[in-house]
Amino acid sequence: MSTRRLMKEKSSLDKSPPDFCRFEIVNEDIHHWRAFLTGPPKTPYAGGTFVIDFNFPAQYPFKPPEIIFATKIYHPNVKLDTGEICNDLVNENWGPTLNVRNCAEILKDMMENPQPDHPLEAAIATQMLEKPKEFEKAAAKHTKQHAM
Repeated sequence: MSTRRLMKEKSSLDKSPPDFCRFEIVNEDIHHWRAFLTGPPKTPYAGGTFVIDFNFPAQYPFKPPEIIFATKIYHPNVKLDTGEICNDLVNENWGPTLNVRNCAEILKDMMENPQPDHPLEAAIATQMLEKPKEFEKAAAKHTKQHAM
């Protein structure tokens, strides 16, 4: 079931891609996709292109994909060393009616509205809350170094 569903989703994304993201299948493995997400304007991620790996379990769409930032990103909800995202972002409200397009929207929203209350990187969350200008400067510098 997951293979057919993923092929259908890929076809839909190819016909009508989100304006901020494109997808490709990795090594002809329908269960491994790579997204190229454009950093949203008016954020410290603007101008960057972030590569994100999607690994789909055999139980997809009943289980969500594992999503990892392959491009380093300075963000309170993403592990700096592994690119792992905060599980709550996708897993918490996951259901079989959701899809890759929804995941891309969630990631874009996460970049536009970081959630320092549920951090994977406590130091970045603290900096964001206590010294927002420093956070923005560090995130923009990271974007320039890793996503451009």
